[in-house]
Amino acid sequence: MSDELIERLSRDLKPVPRLAVARRLAIGLGVGAVVSAVLTRATLGFRPDMTEAMGEAMFWVKLAYTAAIAGLGCWIVERLARPAGDARRRTIWLLLPFAAVAMLAAWQLMQAAPGERMHKIMGGSADACPWCVLLFATPPMLGLVWAVRGLAPTRLRLTGAMLGLAAGGAGAAAYALHCDEMTAPFLAVWYTLGILGAGAIGALVGPRALRW
Repeated sequence: MSDELIERLSRDLKPVPRLAVARRLAIGLGVGAVVSAVLTRATLGFRPDMTEAMGEAMFWVKLAYTAAIAGLGCWIVERLARPAGDARRRTIWLLLPFAAVAMLAAWQLMQAAPGERMHKIMGGSADACPWCVLLFATPPMLGLVWAVRGLAPTRLRLTGAMLGLAAGGAGAAAYALHCDEMTAPFLAVWYTLGILGAGAIGALVGPRALRW
């Protein structure tokens, strides 16, 4: 009887497409990132010197750093969104952008005169930057929560933390379109603080928001 029931239940099952999980996460993160960019434009405005800024290496370093965290975080969530998913090997790769920016920041501080070092760290918007990153991380976080709730994660706190880091990276990338700070120490401290804050929020809400 049980064999017959199992056969009946599995008769119409179709295999899940290989990239279905990645596609769902990409939609959640992508839509959220676009919403964050629109919100940045509507509330703070993009940099008025955008054309000139795009000619500076540091502008692209900011975008590369934040986008790398968003992409790697989403890649880790792709593994964790499966039952008993083990993402330890993928998580190691997430250290690379943090380490790269930390080394660049240390190099810039060593090259700077002692009287300039604090300004390179604090800039003119240190008090606002982490909060803006958290604010603009909200749409991609909601998008990723939507995506993961349709999947089957079992390590909910860790999944929430990685989801939050991915959202923080996307929110920071949106904010970078407004922010005119152009030093690696500022990026390494204040952008990173906002991104890690988003990861902490994700870890807190994960067990509730991702439950299935």
